[in-house]
Amino acid sequence: MEARGIAAASPRARNQLRLVANKQSVGINEGLLNSVKMLQMREMGSKPDRCFSLISDGREKFRNIFLQEEYDTQYPTGLSATMVPFLERQTKVIEIVSAHGVVFALLESGICAAFSRDKNQRICFLNLSRDEVIRTIFYNKYNDSIITVSVFGSENFSSLKCRTTRIQYIQRGQPDAGFLLFESESIKWPSYVEFNDLNAKLLTYSAQDRIYKVFELRNYNILYSISGEDVQDIKMSPGLMLLIYTIAGSHVPLKILSIADGSVVKSFNHLLHRRRKVVILELFNEKLLVKQENENLQILDVRTSELIEVSENEFVTPTGFYFLYESQLLLTFRDRTVAVWNSGGDLVTSYEDHLIWHPDSKSNIICLTNQNLIISYCKVHSNDRQEAQKAGSVNISNILTGKCLAKINAGNTHLLKECECSGRRCNASKAIRATEITSTVQEALENVTALFYDEDRNELYTGSKNGLLHVWSN
Repeated sequence: MEARGIAAASPRARNQLRLVANKQSVGINEGLLNSVKMLQMREMGSKPDRCFSLISDGREKFRNIFLQEEYDTQYPTGLSATMVPFLERQTKVIEIVSAHGVVFALLESGICAAFSRDKNQRICFLNLSRDEVIRTIFYNKYNDSIITVSVFGSENFSSLKCRTTRIQYIQRGQPDAGFLLFESESIKWPSYVEFNDLNAKLLTYSAQDRIYKVFELRNYNILYSISGEDVQDIKMSPGLMLLIYTIAGSHVPLKILSIADGSVVKSFNHLLHRRRKVVILELFNEKLLVKQENENLQILDVRTSELIEVSENEFVTPTGFYFLYESQLLLTFRDRTVAVWNSGGDLVTSYEDHLIWHPDSKSNIICLTNQNLIISYCKVHSNDRQEAQKAGSVNISNILTGKCLAKINAGNTHLLKECECSGRRCNASKAIRATEITSTVQEALENVTALFYDEDRNELYTGSKNGLLHVWSN
């Protein structure tokens, strides 16, 4: 039966954030992090002599953006003395979120710092107790709040606690002004919490009670419950929810529900090849995607029952993927490369000069801008300057055409202003800068571990292995 089960390591659609309670006290499973940020697209000016160097396509203009600020996310000396020992370690930034001029940087150690871009300073830390380890952060745009999901040493780091705090309170330096969510729920390992921004829903699963519950993100009211008996997993799509039941013989029972009220839209069985593990089983609008090991990709229209198969040689199992619902396209990641497929199983786009830095396509160094641009931390092209080889670049490409539109790389020597009289770094506009940039552009582009693009402010934020947060802005 295990050989026919759904693979625990199967690539997961990145349109939602799921966090599983586990017994690991330190560190975070990066595959559970906020994979891809849904942002709005922005038109910007262009000049080829700037940090964002223009590559092609005059419709997209990037201008006057350079390394402007640097923030240290670590606890200052003296404050960390009250924390548990592993919180004192210098760890990498694993997640960045920005809203209303506040930038949140989450470290692998579980510390989360908030910075004000308007005041250009650190506001506060979101950790409220000495044993709190924040596993992830989620911006709830429906009520302008930040949800933190944490584990605590007093509970052996095995139970998830969710807390919501209005952005306005954080701006005032009052992270303790929020309140706990789902206090009556038991979210202990292997239970989980899943945020679905697209449907404005939140899903909890209690392994103890074997119950799934769907909540409204706008006010956190519970909408309905679902019995978890024989349910292996739940996947969400716009307006719909797919229930995947335990495989029975040569088929898997499936049920599609309305996400609004939990009513059953359709129940059916899907035939499977025996003794072949299921590596993809997703609902993409009204298309069911099924992929088993060493088998073709199946695309089933759940309305008409029309079945399309894509050869295993053409569609090799990706390490991750993202649904572009409006354009009916599937964005896939594999071996550092990106590709786009349509709902008929045809490859429609491959990408030029967009070789993602990590071979497993870690989601925290990839973000999308309203499904029109993809921004990623990439390998530097071989014909770029030799001294920049150990540093990556931030590449911006058009999702639909695959064209590389712009990039930030260390080859742009003008990005860091040097003081001619002494050769030391010069803090330009020091009168308005509250922090000192200690990194060169090349150093800022080495070991990038997280990135985020803020459409409202036209700013890009990158986090480093050393716990530094860099701001690229005009």
